[in-house]
Amino acid sequence: MLIDWNELNVLAIIIGGLLYMVYGGVYYSIRLGGDKHPEKKHNEIEGPMKYIFSGIVAFISSFIIAIFVQATGAEGFGPGILVGFMVGLIITLVYIKNRLFGLMTNQSLMVAIGDHLVIFTLLGALHGFMF
Repeated sequence: MLIDWNELNVLAIIIGGLLYMVYGGVYYSIRLGGDKHPEKKHNEIEGPMKYIFSGIVAFISSFIIAIFVQATGAEGFGPGILVGFMVGLIITLVYIKNRLFGLMTNQSLMVAIGDHLVIFTLLGALHGFMF
């Protein structure tokens, strides 16, 4: 199926980007707040660039999910959830592979999986509903 670029729901893309940023802010402040992760401060990039980049990623992710939902014809919550979950699952598999090669800790793996499975499922539901 060809993508009809004029039919992409710009409002849904904007809402999805904002949803991603709000969810990420809440999720990471709960999961990584306090001194639960001492290695985090050692590896964390200083300055505002990480927040700017995260915001850009949020809107790009929402845009890509909008394309996938339209390309698959996933109209409605259920089909949208399935598309979003499948994207989250692919990302999860990549993180698991990275963990197997020692590129991240088990704790970081669980944080990343929880984030991506949930947010991409939510984005899929949003775009399916607004398709």
